[in-house]
Amino acid sequence: MIAAILIASDGSPGAYAAECYATQLAAKLSAPLQCLTVIEDRLPLSLRAEGLDVPPGEMVPPETIEAFQKARAEAICRRAAELARQAGVEFSAEIARGNADERIASLGQQTADLLVLGREGEHAEAHSMLPGSTLEGVVRLARRPVLSVPPGAELSGPVLLAFDDSPGARIAAHLALELARRIGESLHIFVDSKDKGRAAARFAQAHRLLGETSVPLHEESATVGRPDVKLVEMSHAARYSVIVMGAYGRSRKTEFFLGSNAASTLRSAPAAVLLAR
Repeated sequence: MIAAILIASDGSPGAYAAECYATQLAAKLSAPLQCLTVIEDRLPLSLRAEGLDVPPGEMVPPETIEAFQKARAEAICRRAAELARQAGVEFSAEIARGNADERIASLGQQTADLLVLGREGEHAEAHSMLPGSTLEGVVRLARRPVLSVPPGAELSGPVLLAFDDSPGARIAAHLALELARRIGESLHIFVDSKDKGRAAARFAQAHRLLGETSVPLHEESATVGRPDVKLVEMSHAARYSVIVMGAYGRSRKTEFFLGSNAASTLRSAPAAVLLAR
């Protein structure tokens, strides 16, 4: 059960989209929201110039960098707090130091059931179509579900479950049903149907996992092409609230929804993507 949510923010426009989405989700779930922003030590270190012919007057004083980082972190927390106040969401904030990936994953393990990050961080313009490096690191390190929010994502519309009967997909099924029920939306189940018999078996297994429910269920399938491409196409057409899927598939060599397919969906879908593990 999602009882507490952690939003990790670096203050970027992409992070603000995630702050808004996480606040809406916390309000829908009646869950407390914690905001974490991390002051990374690598920035001051990258500005050191020992052994280089840099005139002292052109060097940035460490105390100036420190003051800016602190002021920026406090401003991020104030912005998130105001969003939570407007939505009537219980809120807390923490400013940490160190490696962002590690601190987010660690705090999430201690205090949250769901970690939320913007898909595009403060250096998004330099990464083209790649997810933010912090997001990639958190997905790799975290032992909690991670929700990636792209710019423009809205918490409005059905929940889409991508199901391949892998261990991660089974966890995703329960999370998807919980989200659909608690935000008052229908649940769409997607499987790869190029093999009709296997597709029917996976739909049947998904229904067994979900059990008796008042949530409206719909079946979606793809007969041609790559499943990750189909998921992205569907999310453009249907405007899902969130796509829920396992972080890894049944096999990292042969099966549908490999880590690479999850990464492709995470990278390209216009909807928020929740990776279960």
